[in-house]
Amino acid sequence: MIGRPVSRVDGVAKVTGEARYAADAEVRGVTHAVLVMSAVARGRITAVDTARATAAPGVLGVFTHQNLDRLALPSPAVAFLKRFLPVQDDQIRHAGQPVAIVVAETLEQAQQASGLVGVTYQDEPPRVVLAENMGEAYVPPDTNDGHNDYVRGDVAAGLAAAHTVTEATYTTPMQHHNALEPSVTVAAWDGDRLTVHESTQSISNTQKALMQAFDLPDTNVRVLSPYLGGGFGAKGPVWPHTVLTAAVARQVGRPVKLVLTRAHAYTSNGHRAETHQVLRVGAARDGRLTAIQHTVTQQVSRTEDALLNSSEPTRILYACPNVRSTQQAVRLDLPMGSFARSPETATSHALESTLDELSYALDLDPIELRVRNWSAINQESKVAHGSNHLRECYERGAERFGWSRRDPRPGSMRDRDGLIGWGMATAAHTAGGRPGSSATVTIGVNGTAQIRSGTQELGTGTYTVMRQLGAEVLGMRLREVRFDLGDSAYPAAFASAASATVPSVGGGVVRAATAARDQVIALAVADPDSPLHGVAPDQVSVGDGYLFLTERPSRRVGYRQVLRRHGRPIEATSEAVFAPLGYSVGATFVEVHVDPVLGRVRVRRIVGVFDCGRVLNHRTARSQAIGGAIWAIGITLSEHTLVDPSLGRIVTPNLSGYLVPVNADVPDIDVSFIDKPDPSSPALGARGFGETPATGVTAAIGNAVYHAIGHRIRDLPITQDKIIAALS
Repeated sequence: MIGRPVSRVDGVAKVTGEARYAADAEVRGVTHAVLVMSAVARGRITAVDTARATAAPGVLGVFTHQNLDRLALPSPAVAFLKRFLPVQDDQIRHAGQPVAIVVAETLEQAQQASGLVGVTYQDEPPRVVLAENMGEAYVPPDTNDGHNDYVRGDVAAGLAAAHTVTEATYTTPMQHHNALEPSVTVAAWDGDRLTVHESTQSISNTQKALMQAFDLPDTNVRVLSPYLGGGFGAKGPVWPHTVLTAAVARQVGRPVKLVLTRAHAYTSNGHRAETHQVLRVGAARDGRLTAIQHTVTQQVSRTEDALLNSSEPTRILYACPNVRSTQQAVRLDLPMGSFARSPETATSHALESTLDELSYALDLDPIELRVRNWSAINQESKVAHGSNHLRECYERGAERFGWSRRDPRPGSMRDRDGLIGWGMATAAHTAGGRPGSSATVTIGVNGTAQIRSGTQELGTGTYTVMRQLGAEVLGMRLREVRFDLGDSAYPAAFASAASATVPSVGGGVVRAATAARDQVIALAVADPDSPLHGVAPDQVSVGDGYLFLTERPSRRVGYRQVLRRHGRPIEATSEAVFAPLGYSVGATFVEVHVDPVLGRVRVRRIVGVFDCGRVLNHRTARSQAIGGAIWAIGITLSEHTLVDPSLGRIVTPNLSGYLVPVNADVPDIDVSFIDKPDPSSPALGARGFGETPATGVTAAIGNAVYHAIGHRIRDLPITQDKIIAALS
């Protein structure tokens, strides 16, 4: 069962409309909320006029800091990134901050009334440009496991001993997630019991945040999220709009639905923060690294200083004795950044691009440079990776791409229409190393199994691969196993984030299924009427819905027969065991075509070979690799959020101004896997993978552009004007 390219078991429900997302929840008497956003980026509210809005047709309430109930701020432990709740005081921290909430009988009435709310401000000039405020950079108090100022060895000595030192500065812009489904909250109270339908990457954290905000026990808060229309990190934290929707629902005494508009999502769901990165990389004549100094400065808000563009690859990936990774913050009058798919992409881009520069300085093939610095251990923890087949990824990827035909001279490869460039980079991302997740397996008297876990389906295939894991351990056919998720009443699970779902939730499913299987085996060997009566339990195997004697498969009994004789279902719940830290890696190769007249870059080919341990489902894993590559094309060539430097407002809060890749931008993507089990993984040898692919593609594209034109563009995105300027 494991490894088969099984089609997504929820696919039919999605294409037929049977799948119910948060906004589809049918709640009797539901009303509609619309947020009123701040028009200024810094200052305070001096007056709010709600008279016209309150008198508008259908309006049930207009809530401001003057009349909304006081709420407790949920703790950072539940990933509530904003350290303030809007609509609780008169302070403005950024443009697009909610300042009022209008609730009406219909969405149209709420929208119309929201335009009638008058807000007067005493505003101050905002600071929103990172480059203009670099002098205010600081290293935040290190609550990040020592990662904000990480040092090993002696970097100064390592640089001094180097044969070659490459210095480079790379910058990446603010970028937004743009999930197909905007964030949604539908909140309904029944006395002191709260039910919330939420588009979230963590129903467990959402439940905890609401418990804290309203001082409720866990039995009084239920969160439902059976389907999610994309999250990409934006729906990982519990954002204020979720708490605010529940608050106004309690005050109006009716269920309330809030669906963020696309523009509202640009200031209410976080973003990938802008970065300024300085690297100094030293190497011996043979290419072995002697030192890496990597300083990452990124934008944070006035109230929070979480640094989410992690320098993890610099600390972990390559064998280098002397490393300093410094993560700095600059407070600006902008919304807080957030997790974004593959948070290490920005720092990986700078590191992998600088290594490409170093390879040219050393006249060494970029692959060979990386091979010579390959490490079998986590360079930060000094603990061996459960498995690491990165060198095999380089070898296989180079063969599939045809790397041996590459002329290394920049600008040397052409066709009649322009310049051709080939580039490569390493992909790497941790998986696991997070709190574990629980699951419950129930095997009924009909011989089928139901598995439940309070996790989420991001669209990555969780419904499918967890069902495959359960079927593999139980020895049942896939149709005999059902996997349910998206309900906080189920056993608690870690957030669908950090590529932790497979090792965390998958580990919980394996443990619960193993315990349930062993219970049934115990019943079978103890039953005098069973063909397996008296057999030692460790001599019994399972497969195709049967329990059988390992050395004599014909001596068997079906799950259904065992459970019917038992007369009642059996159930097993796994403990939430900490998922061990894994490291999924890969090698990415890219071919680009550059039109030197128009400056247009086209990605023509992408080849990726990945080591993510055992592949649970080749179809869903390939889909993740393709999705990551498409993300990276956008990050490298088009995506950047523009902010008015005077007003502090985002001026591209929509898909007409914020350009994401479309089908015409996506080339053939060749994906393959090493597919060797990681012995340390609790999920039958599989590691998390979804965030790994993008981490290598951005630098591979940038390196290919350099190979094509002979000019290094260190400021993302690589747009046409920058190409033309470089070639002028």
